Amino acid sequence: MSRGRGLIPYLFLLPGGAWLIIFFAIPMAFMLLVSLQEGSLSSGYELTWNFGIYPEVIAESSDQIVRSLTYAFATTVLTLLIGYPMAYTIAFRGGRLKNALLLIVILPFFVSFIIRTLNWKMILADNGIVLGTLKDLGVLEQGFHLIATPAGVIGGLTYNFLPFMVLPLYVALERVDPSLVEAAHDLFASRASAFRRVVFPLSLPGVFAGVLITFVPVASDFVNSGILGGTQTTMIGNVIQTVYLNSNDYPLASAMSFLLMAALLVGIFTYARALGTEQVMEVSRG
Repeated sequence: MSRGRGLIPYLFLLPGGAWLIIFFAIPMAFMLLVSLQEGSLSSGYELTWNFGIYPEVIAESSDQIVRSLTYAFATTVLTLLIGYPMAYTIAFRGGRLKNALLLIVILPFFVSFIIRTLNWKMILADNGIVLGTLKDLGVLEQGFHLIATPAGVIGGLTYNFLPFMVLPLYVALERVDPSLVEAAHDLFASRASAFRRVVFPLSLPGVFAGVLITFVPVASDFVNSGILGGTQTTMIGNVIQTVYLNSNDYPLASAMSFLLMAALLVGIFTYARALGTEQVMEVSRG
């Protein structure tokens, strides 16, 4: 009986584990095998264990990979700086309006991702409602533009992925017991000190989760760069899309995808080690 009870938690893991194996591990293994093939779409592809394709990808696409990781880092930092005050205000000052404020945060999800990005392009247009007005007022020069610039792409990414940061931060801040903050004030801690020593450490699980679920999809995004960017802001996702759909070079596209995934995993493990996942778990339990 005791052994059977000990197996119950592992039984609950079976559905999720099976899902990951079927829809993640097996496709990843298949993508790795495809990347090691040689041939063409007309003559067919043959598995030749061509590991030399990976140095070629690094040499040819290093700029796009670095640019994607740089944009993802900048977007993650911006969403954290913007999203933390939003989540903090909703959690501690929202009151009866918490649900309404959360609805406003996720409201953009009710509109297609592409439509949102196209609207952002209209807003950032050279003669759009923002830049056009500022140019008419003489605040900006007539030649100033944001479309097809890194700032425009990062701005679109920040807008589209901000809810991914706000929601986990809100969940973590909502769990903070207000009596702990009151106790800090009773011990003559200022608001800044109470936030630094009590609130922020207890919200680290939300920061950890928010950074992960924001950085990973941003690094592989191709919609924002394709709509808001230009030839000098191409991300690795745009290259993979072109190679796969237009050139039909499946091994090359698979190698790029696998290399991007490897770079993201290295970054995630480095980030987790630097932040200290054990400390984050201890804080969340506390």
